[in-house]
Amino acid sequence: MDVTRILEHIERIAPPAAQAPWDRSGLQVAGLSPTAKRLAVGLDPTPAFVAAALDWGADFLLTHHPLYLEPKPLDAPGPFLDAARAVLSAGAWLYAAHTSLDANPAGPAGWLARGLGLAGLAVLEPTADGLGIGQVGDLPAPLAWDGFARALAGLVRRDFWSLAGERPGSVSRVAICPGSGGSLVPAARAAGAQVLVTGDLKYHQALDAGHPDTGLCVVDVGHFSLEEEMARLLAGTLARELTAAGGEVRFFPGRDPISALRPGDQRD
Repeated sequence: MDVTRILEHIERIAPPAAQAPWDRSGLQVAGLSPTAKRLAVGLDPTPAFVAAALDWGADFLLTHHPLYLEPKPLDAPGPFLDAARAVLSAGAWLYAAHTSLDANPAGPAGWLARGLGLAGLAVLEPTADGLGIGQVGDLPAPLAWDGFARALAGLVRRDFWSLAGERPGSVSRVAICPGSGGSLVPAARAAGAQVLVTGDLKYHQALDAGHPDTGLCVVDVGHFSLEEEMARLLAGTLARELTAAGGEVRFFPGRDPISALRPGDQRD
């Protein structure tokens, strides 16, 4: 496959112009060959992902999270140097579809909204041409909190959540932001949502969300759980499009770096 064709498929799903202004979506490492046969997709450009992808024979690596957000020198041992050294040594391509992917609710970023059946979707933070970060929409019918929580649990693969604010008695309008969406609490509240589902809610964001005047409940279901599924769906979309062109696409599952430790848990 011609690399320019691969890039066209990726950037149709994750338009670079729609990324957040602070982001570093796009090409991370330029490969040596203008063609690629095997595309490996994963959430994070960790040394483990890079090693597994290259062992499979990938010559194009696609991740959601960038290798870096600001220029970094290759002067210190660590995961950044290990990943960069492996990609460069292999002559492979490395590309990140970060907020450019988040900003397209019609693509993999909208998976949870579609799973909940949200209608009348609108973006919370517009970035370009009707695209943007976060989505808000209406459930097919109002649900009591317990019913909403069960519906969410059936879609999100994580056995613990964090909660800020008061649980509403009834949920009819829901906001969603993959990854770190605590900064969108004001936008979600202004859009009339009773609940914002996101990951990585910070302490002071939780304080604001929990203030009685906000009227918003924020459910932090974990950064990994939301975006791992998004990356898996991205791989599936690209596999359907690129396999006909003679390429191979494989998704490499990641691992949630955060786990629950309950008092009294014993080490094995």
